[in-house]
Amino acid sequence: MARVPFNYRITFKILGFLLFIEAFFMLVTAGIGYLYHENDLHIFLRSALYTFAAGLLLAAVGWRARSDIGKHESFVIVTLVWVLFSLFGSIPFHLSGSFSCYTDAFFESMSGFSTTGSSILKDVETLSHPILFWRSIIQWLGGLGIILLSLAIMPMIKFGSFQLFTAEFTGPVYEKLRPRLTETAKLMWFIYFGLTLAETVLLAIGPMDWFDAVCHSFTTMASGGFSTRNASIGYWNSLYIETVITVFMFLAGTSFILMFWMLTGHFEKVKGNEEFRWYLIVVLGGSLLLAVLLFLLQDEAPGQAVRDGVFHVVAIVTTTGFTTSEFSGWNHCIQFLLVLLMCTGGMSGSTSGNIKIGRIILSFKTCLNEMKRDIHPNAVLPVMFNNKAMPQSVITSLFGFLFFYLVLLILSTGLFFSLGLEMDESLGVALTSIGNIGPGLGDYFTSFATLPAFAKWWMTFLMLVGRLEIYTVLLLFSKDFWVRA
Repeated sequence: MARVPFNYRITFKILGFLLFIEAFFMLVTAGIGYLYHENDLHIFLRSALYTFAAGLLLAAVGWRARSDIGKHESFVIVTLVWVLFSLFGSIPFHLSGSFSCYTDAFFESMSGFSTTGSSILKDVETLSHPILFWRSIIQWLGGLGIILLSLAIMPMIKFGSFQLFTAEFTGPVYEKLRPRLTETAKLMWFIYFGLTLAETVLLAIGPMDWFDAVCHSFTTMASGGFSTRNASIGYWNSLYIETVITVFMFLAGTSFILMFWMLTGHFEKVKGNEEFRWYLIVVLGGSLLLAVLLFLLQDEAPGQAVRDGVFHVVAIVTTTGFTTSEFSGWNHCIQFLLVLLMCTGGMSGSTSGNIKIGRIILSFKTCLNEMKRDIHPNAVLPVMFNNKAMPQSVITSLFGFLFFYLVLLILSTGLFFSLGLEMDESLGVALTSIGNIGPGLGDYFTSFATLPAFAKWWMTFLMLVGRLEIYTVLLLFSKDFWVRA
């Protein structure tokens, strides 16, 4: 059987049309500059023009493309769109003069779109309103997924949409809400937008102004963590603000498919969801343990310990990365707990990064089954997840993911250590990058400006790999992938 050649034209065409979306949001951001009468208006107009022109060129190259999209095209499109969005998204940062070099501008852009939330900047409060808004909205766009957005609003992507969806979807298993994937994408974006709007209103009722409320709602629902203030959420020192953001961080770490079942009254699906149950256990148990440690080791008052414990556990588990205090100065025992929590992540199908609770559950159950098999070698022991037997392909993919995750984490920690960072700082930088978390440890808690240039570029690679959950990116470096195309 003859091999079907790689469909380069449809790849260019889709990438071109996706750049039109980015150009549109640049124009929206230019409107913020006009609203606040700031000089950055022309920066976003120029950036939108460059992005639209590039999109037009790519779309023209792929104008008469075949409509078929296979797995090869899907992996290339998904990876390249995140790279292209970050490249063009860095243009406003670079033109604004707020960043000393292009490396820093690209770092900030990739950190935004990948919802990592790590920043080069030491003083974000000196930035203009359009730049602050752009930092927030690129996280919001990257939160639920660029491809998922395109499936919701671009009717041209109808062939191969499932392959594109699975290449970007987070977690080991997925579920469709409707037979047509475009309808599922629209429903998920509807929930995403509705929660963002609700949080904005609730934050604006409190001590935040409307601009800060909008920006923090964008970055909360994206599990991103970029803030308009140097002290992050600690700037307001408000229990009300922390409570609202904690609730929405938790929701952002919950599967959007599960939230749809909640909103439509299918509570039996929620009650029987194993991943959600363990997500609750991790958040509640981690919050209680951290509160106790803060009370015993940091001499915090009981009320303050609970307040800090709940907020930071939810922020770390969901990989949002907001802070109310600099936990890099806390007791080493507490920091070790936070490092463990950094390795979890929220639910599959959420905006959070990292390994995900579902993968941890599956790996634990698989290990238990292997122990039982040593005692009962002839027993049939399927791995059950949400009352369904998981196929062997899912288990194999799971352990492949964990292997690559650990290899990248270990090698990256060693790389950063060899570049002059302390060991704890190296581990923190590696974890925050591949887990899309945001804050690091030690001197790299809030700003990564002093990192060597090579370390910054390696961090951006880890951010991309972490957001697309390893396989989508690493497959492109496989010779077999291209030979079989």
